[in-house]
Amino acid sequence: MKKLILSLVLLILPIKVSAISASSAIVMDLNSNRIFYENNIHDQRLIASITKIMTAIVAIEYGNLDDVYEVGEEVLAAYGSAIYIEMGEKLTLRDLLYGLMLRSGNDAAVVIAKNIAGSMESFAMLMNETASKIGMNDSYFYNAHGLEEDDGTGNLSSAYDMALLTKYAMENETFREIFATKKYSVKTNKKSYSWTNKNKLIHNYDFITGGKTGFTEKARRTLVTTASSNNIDVVVVTLNDANDFVDHISLYESIFKNYEAIKVLDKDKFKIEQDTEYKDDTLYILEDVYIPVLENEKKDLSIKYELYKNNNYMNNDTVGVAKIYLKDKLLKEVNIYVAKNTDEKLSWWDKLLRWLGW
Repeated sequence: MKKLILSLVLLILPIKVSAISASSAIVMDLNSNRIFYENNIHDQRLIASITKIMTAIVAIEYGNLDDVYEVGEEVLAAYGSAIYIEMGEKLTLRDLLYGLMLRSGNDAAVVIAKNIAGSMESFAMLMNETASKIGMNDSYFYNAHGLEEDDGTGNLSSAYDMALLTKYAMENETFREIFATKKYSVKTNKKSYSWTNKNKLIHNYDFITGGKTGFTEKARRTLVTTASSNNIDVVVVTLNDANDFVDHISLYESIFKNYEAIKVLDKDKFKIEQDTEYKDDTLYILEDVYIPVLENEKKDLSIKYELYKNNNYMNNDTVGVAKIYLKDKLLKEVNIYVAKNTDEKLSWWDKLLRWLGW
């Protein structure tokens, strides 16, 4: 793929606030919640169509992707960006989600809300419940599409909250797949569609793994993107940023140039030397863990293991946690599991015979 060429000087972190034009911005590690760059990250602002990240994950969690929805009168209330579906048309929830995320279809949003929750108001309640669960303390949602209401109110959030939401959504395989899609085609009972993702970066920047654009006259340009390079996975959120695509690449390039992902836990070589609680069984973790650090931070990484005392543990139970620190700051907690050794109740003679193959 061809990289988007930028006529700019890449900045050495920490990045100055003046480096980008956003009113609010954040760069966060998707694996540890470490913040690489921040500017007014808790300012509550209108967010426009990046709202649809929340709409999508709520629909995925509460709906059935293969359910077929018939477009009803609710679509008549939709305006602005659209996929141009019409009354009587039948689409699966999966198809509507692609139209929602790739083309920012407000008509898709109202159909999803009606069929998942019965009304826009009820769907907004699910959105706010999910926000509360995630810890989005700066956010409040009125609708599934992100347009301002007639009285001027609109969905409110912050750069920090939208980064938290994106991290949460990216843990869902279906969401990740939709978020990263460049083009999607579908045929309904009335029409055929071919939708191309509005996010320019997903077509022009090699490391992008997903994104959602947004714009209203009041919110101005809003953008959420994710990118990965050499085991560094990052989310960037900018609010009210007239130069958002260039700013996102500048921020990514600064991270990828200056940080190195250190493998702090290896799932294939996981072992706790001082373990006495589960010494007869095998402790394991589910995946390798990488932490991005600057060169002078490598020495500051440490891991503390906490194993629970449990006399009645079962196979594959969670029996502890590995806590990864940068100096005294906790970056990530990783669950530790146990695989029971089926040989533990065999006598030494039986074990010898098994080893000999008898």
